[in-house]
Amino acid sequence: MKAIQINTIDEYIAGFPEEMQVILEKVRATIKKAAPDAEETISYSMPAFKQNGYLAYFAAYKNHIGFYPIPPATEKFKEELSLYKTGKGSVQFPLDQPIPFKLISKIVKYRLMENLSNPSKKPKKK
Repeated sequence: MKAIQINTIDEYIAGFPEEMQVILEKVRATIKKAAPDAEETISYSMPAFKQNGYLAYFAAYKNHIGFYPIPPATEKFKEELSLYKTGKGSVQFPLDQPIPFKLISKIVKYRLMENLSNPSKKPKKK
């Protein structure tokens, strides 16, 4: 069986049931609002946003939304994320609890600030 190639976040979201699509669109909108100039892309078969480097990825699973801010964001927000299952650069937001959209926004803004302040990730002049 051949895997389906997903090329856009729209295609990714369209592959889920309607109730999951609503949540995924809200995660997407939250990230876009926090980083309005970020580019949407698919990376590692997941929706991703990048601006001067990757900001965050997200993905849908049966029982949770996976949110993948690049470390050290998970360390920076360790206390606020303590309610959730976390890994070095991952967080699981259970679907039976409200998704913390304000926290997602704060983390993305932090990641954007990190990327913009990192001289090695400054956009190259043409």
